[in-house]
Amino acid sequence: MSDSRPGMRTFLHLLINTLVANLAAGFLWFALTFWVYLQTKNVMATGIIGGTYMLLIAVCSIPFGTIVDRSSRHRVFIIASALSSAAFAAAWLLYLLQPQSTLLDFQGSWFWLFVGMILAGAVVAQMRNIALSTTVTLLLPVDLHARANGMVGTVQGIAFLGTSVLSGIAIGFLGMGGALAIACVLTALSLAHVLFIRVPESGLGSDSGLHRPSTEDDEATPSGIVTAIRRVPGLMPLLLFSTFNNFAGGVYLALMDPYGLELMPVQWWGIAQAVASTGFLIGGAIVAARGLGRNPMRTMLTIVVVMGILGASMGLRDSWPLYIACIWLYMTMVPIVEATEQTVIQRVVPFAKQGRVFGFASALESSATPITAFLLAPIAQHLVIPHLESPVGQTQWGWLLGDGAARGMALIFVFAGLTIAAVAALGFLTKSYGKLSAIFHTVETTDAVAQ
Repeated sequence: MSDSRPGMRTFLHLLINTLVANLAAGFLWFALTFWVYLQTKNVMATGIIGGTYMLLIAVCSIPFGTIVDRSSRHRVFIIASALSSAAFAAAWLLYLLQPQSTLLDFQGSWFWLFVGMILAGAVVAQMRNIALSTTVTLLLPVDLHARANGMVGTVQGIAFLGTSVLSGIAIGFLGMGGALAIACVLTALSLAHVLFIRVPESGLGSDSGLHRPSTEDDEATPSGIVTAIRRVPGLMPLLLFSTFNNFAGGVYLALMDPYGLELMPVQWWGIAQAVASTGFLIGGAIVAARGLGRNPMRTMLTIVVVMGILGASMGLRDSWPLYIACIWLYMTMVPIVEATEQTVIQRVVPFAKQGRVFGFASALESSATPITAFLLAPIAQHLVIPHLESPVGQTQWGWLLGDGAARGMALIFVFAGLTIAAVAALGFLTKSYGKLSAIFHTVETTDAVAQ
C-alpha cells in the first residue's frame, strides 16, 4: 500500500482542482438557468438551454476522450482550465457591454452568443472529468478503484451543494454580473493550481483492464470504439441502460428548476437544492468507505428502481418538503450508480483506451437528455401545463397532484419515474446482466489470486 501513497496524493490534488473547476462551471450554469427563468418565466427557454448543454456534451465527449488518450493528463487539465477561464471571462465582458434586455431576448443573437459562451466554458469541463476517471486507473491500485470513484462522487456532491447555495444567493442578491465575477475568479484559481501539479504518465494501475495491451489505434473513431466495447460481453448493454436512464434525467433537467421556483423564492430554492445535494456527499462517502458490494450490477439496478419511484413521488401534492426529501434521496443514489459504471470500465477496458470509452459512454448517455429536454419543454409549456390548469385537468388529476400551480410538471415527473423503475426491474431478467456480473466477479477473483 505504501507504493500507492504518492499516487493517492496526486489524485487528491487533481480531485480538489476538479472540485473548484466544476464548482465554477456548475455555479454559473445554475445561475444562468435561474436568471433566464426568473426574467422570462419561460419553461421552454430553460429546457432548450439545458438540452443544448447536454447535446454539446454528447457531441464533444468522443473527441475529448481521444484527446485524453493521446495527451498527457496534466496537459488536458491545463487546457480545460484555460479554455473555461477564457469563455467565462468573455461572457462577463459581453454582460458588461450589453443591456440585460438585449441579452434576455430569447430570439436575439446576443442571447445565444451569451449563453453559448457560458455553455462552452461548462462543456470543456467534461474533458477534465474524463481525464480524472482515467487517473484512477493511472495512479491507484485496482483495490482502491471503487473507493476512489466514491470520492469522485463525494466531490460532485460538494460541488453541487456549493453551486446550489451560491447560485441562488448570487442571483437573488448580486445578479448575473456577480455570478459571472465569482465564476471567473474560481476558474482562474483552478488554472493557477493545476500548473503546479505533477502527474506521471505511467502508474500503479495503468496496466489494468484485464491486463490486455492496447495495440489498435483505429479506435479513435466511433465505430472503432464500439468494436472495443463490444469485445466485453455486457458492457454495451450497460451503457445503453445508462442512456435510457438519462431520458429521465432530461425530464428533471427541463423541469426541476421551474418546478422548484414555483414552490419558493430563488434564494430559498438555492438553499433547498444545497440541502438536497448533501445526498451526493453521503452516497459518495458510502462508496468510498464500503465499495460497491459483491455484485455491483445488482446494486445498481436495485438503486435505479428506487430512484424511479422517488422521481415519480417528488411532485405529488405540490409539497415542497416532499419534493426536497425525494431529491435528497435521489441524489444519495446517483454517485453509487455512476461509481458502478466507472469501476466496471476501469476493470475491463485497457488503460490506453479508457479515455475514448469514457468519452463514448458520456456521449451516448448525454445524448438522451437533450432529446428529452427538447421534446419535453415545449410539450410541457403548451400542452401538459395548460391542460392541468383547466377544469378538466384539475378533475382528472387533482386527487393525485393537488391543485398547485406546478401540477402539470408534477404529472410528467410521475410518468417518467414509473417508466425508468419498470425498465430497471426488467434489467434483472436480461442475459447481459448475468454476463457482466460474471465478468466483474471473474476479474475480482483473478485479482485476489494474484495478491
